[in-house]
Parts: sequence; structure tokens; C-alpha cells
Amino acid sequence: MSAAAGAAAPGEDRFWPAIQHLGLCLLRLPTETFWALTPGEILAMAGACRPRGTGLQRADLNALMAAFPDCPATGANG
Repeated sequence: MSAAAGAAAPGEDRFWPAIQHLGLCLLRLPTETFWALTPGEILAMAGACRPRGTGLQRADLNALMAAFPDCPATGANG
């Protein structure tokens, strides 16, 4: 948001309701604390900095494709 203009650019404020809900309702932060946080601090508190899992491995994908084929009558996955 541009402080000089006093209004958000189109689409710039679309996440504010969710961010406010996260900080004030889910994390139960006092308003003074919430407004003093940087965007990075809010993301960290929301869990954005936690390690991610390794994801689906190819062997797991192949097992799922075998168990749940797209075309069960022919056995083809294409």
C-alpha cells in the first residue's frame, strides 16, 4: 500500500482479512503485537519456516498407479 496515496492498489489488500484472522484470532496476538510484526515474522509464526517433507517418491507413485489405475478395465494408465 502506498502511504502517500492512502489506498491499496487493486488486489493488494486481498489477503489482509486472512492475515488479520491468523494473527488476531488463531494466534491470539494482542493488537499492538500484531501490528508491530513484519510480514516475515507473521509468515514464520504461521509455520512457513518449518521443514517440508520429502514428498512423493517415484516408487510410491507407481504403487498408487497400480492400486488405482485410470482405466481399470484395460489396466492402462494413459
